[in-house]
Amino acid sequence: QVQLVESGGGLVQPGGSLRLSCAASGNIFSINVMGWYRQAPGKQRELVAAITSGRLTNYADSVKGRFTISRDNAKRTVYLQMNSLKPEDTAVYYCKQEIISASWQAWRSYWGQGTQVTVSS
Repeated sequence: QVQLVESGGGLVQPGGSLRLSCAASGNIFSINVMGWYRQAPGKQRELVAAITSGRLTNYADSVKGRFTISRDNAKRTVYLQMNSLKPEDTAVYYCKQEIISASWQAWRSYWGQGTQVTVSS
């Protein structure tokens, strides 16, 4: 059994910052790609940022230069530092981690429960 627990969302004014965290726990052998997605009301879920086990990163164009994704493998945690936040960043943010519970198993994607980020004055 694997669980992802997110934290760090909240209400912030435009131009402010937030840091999201997502920690995995349970029966984990290895973690590959970690990522953050977001879903605004009435819109599809979209990729915000991702980081591989080799620490290669990928960002949505809309957040480049403002958001930074990082990971701590020992803590099985992925972070999303969000700076210069805009009202259009308002959404529920979800983390996703690709995990295997044993070396012979196939990679499986696990999702966090989601955390609300609201950018408003």
